[in-house]
Amino acid sequence: MKAEEKINYIKVIMLMAIFTFIFLGIEYLFVDMISLLVSENTVVLSQNYVLGTSCLGFVLYPVYNRYFKGLSRRICIGISAIIIVALITIIYLHPTYLITLITGLILFLFLGGLGGVTSYKAICILPDQKYLARCVGISYMIGIILQFINNNFVSLPLLESIVLDIFMGILMFILTTIPNTLNHHLDVSKVKKERQICGGLLILLVFMMSCVFSTLDNAVTFLHATGEVNIEEFPRVLLALSGLLGGIIFDFKDRRFMSMIMYCVMLLSTICIVVLKYSESLLIGLLIFYMISGFFVVFFTASFMEIASYMKFPDLWAGLGRAVNNLAAVILSRSSLVLINSQGNLMVVVLVICLFVIVTIIASTYSLQRKVLIEKLGESKIVLLSKEEKLLKIKEQYTFTPREIEVFEYLTSTEDSVQDIANNMYISKRTLERYISSIYKKTGVKSRIGLLNIYNKDIF
Repeated sequence: MKAEEKINYIKVIMLMAIFTFIFLGIEYLFVDMISLLVSENTVVLSQNYVLGTSCLGFVLYPVYNRYFKGLSRRICIGISAIIIVALITIIYLHPTYLITLITGLILFLFLGGLGGVTSYKAICILPDQKYLARCVGISYMIGIILQFINNNFVSLPLLESIVLDIFMGILMFILTTIPNTLNHHLDVSKVKKERQICGGLLILLVFMMSCVFSTLDNAVTFLHATGEVNIEEFPRVLLALSGLLGGIIFDFKDRRFMSMIMYCVMLLSTICIVVLKYSESLLIGLLIFYMISGFFVVFFTASFMEIASYMKFPDLWAGLGRAVNNLAAVILSRSSLVLINSQGNLMVVVLVICLFVIVTIIASTYSLQRKVLIEKLGESKIVLLSKEEKLLKIKEQYTFTPREIEVFEYLTSTEDSVQDIANNMYISKRTLERYISSIYKKTGVKSRIGLLNIYNKDIF
């Protein structure tokens, strides 16, 4: 592996680790603060409501990505960072339940968008997908460990929130240094139907799996709010280890068996629910929950990041895994509480078994469809082009001069203004505008977005 590739892998791991720490850290800060104000049931519902708004943030990110460029994007990033810090402070103060809840809703809307950009930027700099699940697993482990340290060794909630603010600033800085276009090219024009089917099945599969895991997570949150379980103590380390183990196992044979391995882990989740309903030991159920949850997070994150490279809107698909998971959480919030509080243990087990059967069918279908997609991609002789190779192809196709291809590279790989590009190239703004005019004429487009479409177009 080349030194540059290693650096990019490290960047991906650190980028996703910091986001995981921030997202989970703020989620648990919110739960801790709001549990001081309301009952356990309301705490669970409030947590799911804010997770629901994060789904909207994930979906809105691609819109932002298309309409905010250059200086306006930098301004938005800076303003967002300031707003997030202010909202974290309000949650720490938790003046009233209503104010804290509204603050949480707004904050997680921003966090959803931040999750979208983090996932997309990660696939933009990944050298390839060979170690994708492993990168996700390692980053998840680091994020959980950071959260564990922050929860257990930073004794005051105020200091915890300050640490989150600092890491938020670090994340924002890293994001501004990463290009906003994929560094590889995939010709997927011949597999449009297969990738659409595969994407739809993946959404359905993750949603159905989330039904089980959201119920388990709500049960743990409920017990934490009552004081029976402390989610910040040592069993949480198992969550980090399960994420790492999941990443290593999933990457076996290029993730060919990832969905089926996850299906086997789902069997443990059904056991976990039975244990929580019938066992007197909450610790046993908690240990099982932590051992399987890391696998699930790595599964839905890696699966959507993998398929994003094949889709028309990769910036949407890259972070869609967490959005689907959070959507399931908010939809099932009340019904899961009914199950948690119900005395009908047999009914719970029957429902879980039925859900498990449905997941079995979807997982099998998805595995087969993914196999078909990968095989057809292989038949199409998909090639990964380096940035230099891609620019060379574009130069040849549109007969660009050496100076024009240099300008084209600036326009598609940076968000700098025309004046900034002119300064970097040591030419006048008027000269640069002549080059840009010539590029537009040769390509037949009239905007930088059009040039980006050419850069990412399936033409090779």
